Amino acid sequence: MSDVPWSPLSILVLHGPNLNLLGLREPGIYGSVTLDEINYLLEQEGQKLHCTVDVFQSNQEGVLVDAIQESRGKYHGILINAGAYTHTSIAIRDALAAVPLPVVEVHLSNIYQREPFRHHSYIAAIAVGQISGFGVESYRLGLHALVHTLRKSAQ
Repeated sequence: MSDVPWSPLSILVLHGPNLNLLGLREPGIYGSVTLDEINYLLEQEGQKLHCTVDVFQSNQEGVLVDAIQESRGKYHGILINAGAYTHTSIAIRDALAAVPLPVVEVHLSNIYQREPFRHHSYIAAIAVGQISGFGVESYRLGLHALVHTLRKSAQ
């Protein structure tokens, strides 16, 4: 449980590699919405939910690990789309497990309908839940799920 005061809730949103190319990268899979548009949507949705949303993207595994480790004492929960690191990074999984914050994993595409190597997530086993396959809506649903989980645990 976080030692951050409970009002307002504070959420860290982490975007992994290549998500900075959204809108340009394989729009048939990932859609035409840009990362800036997703971040704006999350910030607006956060206001509706009476929580702050801080967003961060990196293509570098170690930078994401650092951001996760630095989240302790600053945030109540983490919403993460680790991109390809979902399927490869034990380091990100271990960082998330080491920081006592609820985590919700999201993906734009349905990773289970894609290549077999994408069917395994190192994050899923330590996350509160996983939402995939709904495009941008995956992020919005993930934020709602995380906020709901945090408020329920505070009761």
